[in-house]
Amino acid sequence: MALTDIWFGLIAVLWVGYLVLDGFDFGVGILLPVLGRSEGERRLMLRTIGPVWDGNEVWVLVAGGATFAAFPAWYASLFSGFYLALFLVLVGLILRGVAIEYRNKRPEPTWRTRWDRAVFVGSLLPAILWGVAFANIVAGVPLDAHHDYTGTLLTLLNPFGLLGGLTTLGLFVTHGATFLALKTEGDIRTRANRLAGQTGLVTAVLAVAFLAWTQVQRGDAASLAVSVLAAVAFVGALVANRLGREGWSFIGTAATIALAVVALFAALYPDVLPSTTNAAYSLTTTNAASTDYTLSIMTVVAVVFTPIVLIYQGWTYWVFRKRLSMQLVGDEEPAAHGA
Repeated sequence: MALTDIWFGLIAVLWVGYLVLDGFDFGVGILLPVLGRSEGERRLMLRTIGPVWDGNEVWVLVAGGATFAAFPAWYASLFSGFYLALFLVLVGLILRGVAIEYRNKRPEPTWRTRWDRAVFVGSLLPAILWGVAFANIVAGVPLDAHHDYTGTLLTLLNPFGLLGGLTTLGLFVTHGATFLALKTEGDIRTRANRLAGQTGLVTAVLAVAFLAWTQVQRGDAASLAVSVLAAVAFVGALVANRLGREGWSFIGTAATIALAVVALFAALYPDVLPSTTNAAYSLTTTNAASTDYTLSIMTVVAVVFTPIVLIYQGWTYWVFRKRLSMQLVGDEEPAAHGA
């Protein structure tokens, strides 16, 4: 197997890790005004992701860095053409991070409510825009002979791209609901479990439509097989959720997101950014790649450091594995400043 193929696969793995892990963070943030009926419940929800959300974002930084080093032409065309969309994603990520850290700096209800809205918006934007971006990467975008993007932001907001955004939104909300059901106790656990079942049904319709459309546009036998596995995993997640087996349900939604991402990369290969202007202008794993020497050095670094990162992050999740209850945070409303 060529080094270019290996790094295409490794970048796919990095995106799988990011969207699975930060996906439930987005879901929790979006559900904050839905399930958080009191200040105590909202604090409890944010504490479920408090120890891990910033570590989960490391995956997207590594994915971007790996793309820059392994496929610089892909990185240049992608980040320049999708500039506004990725800028909005960045704004959302910054807004969410600041809101999580700042909402408890002052006790006034108005202060916390505003930051809670920021958590919601900062989670909603990336949840939709990542789907829009990946849908357009797979379907192709207008590139000229120099591999420069010739469209606009509105070009990306096509029906297929918007369906991709709605699909990732539904997957992340359901993933976040199953995570909350897994990590909490009491009434909020029951409501999260029930909400996961409701959103899961809508998400199933969106996901089937999106993967089927992807298959019609660029699919092959490999992407079809993985798409079927993703559908099976999601059905299993909904069944487990209905039976109150939150652990298996969470594994099912995580597997669904992972397999869906793999299906998209399988449909994309050997292109990395197809051109809708002329197929000859498309970026592939060959014409977008760095030199073999660069890829060889990167492979050695990845072999050494990737296990270390995985072990550390796995240890973090193990340490914070227990369920949280309202007794941990209390359910009283915060007193006004100076009261």
